[in-house]
Amino acid sequence: MEIQDFEVWAELAKSDPEAFEHKRRETIDAFIASTPAEGQQRLRGLQFRVDMERSRASNPLSATIRISNMMWNSFAELRDALDRSVNGGLSESGAPGQPARMAEIIPLRRHH
Repeated sequence: MEIQDFEVWAELAKSDPEAFEHKRRETIDAFIASTPAEGQQRLRGLQFRVDMERSRASNPLSATIRISNMMWNSFAELRDALDRSVNGGLSESGAPGQPARMAEIIPLRRHH
């Protein structure tokens, strides 16, 4: 079963949740095993975090939201690291590790 076979996966989840979970785990493990060895431990750690968020959620929608929030938090950390590297290790406020300051926009008036 290929990951792209959404209808097959959806039917398996409805008809046999235990088999679905087994196949899901098997597919994830196979994917991680197919990646370069130096990144596998990190992927296993990430999958562990995803699985923990799923287990803490009260329903599938809640799990999706929790995992989405994980993704956006990770993206924000990556963005902040990039901002710091572009600004020589400083935030826009000029202080290491401090949040960037927002600029005040001043309206300009035309002189006639």
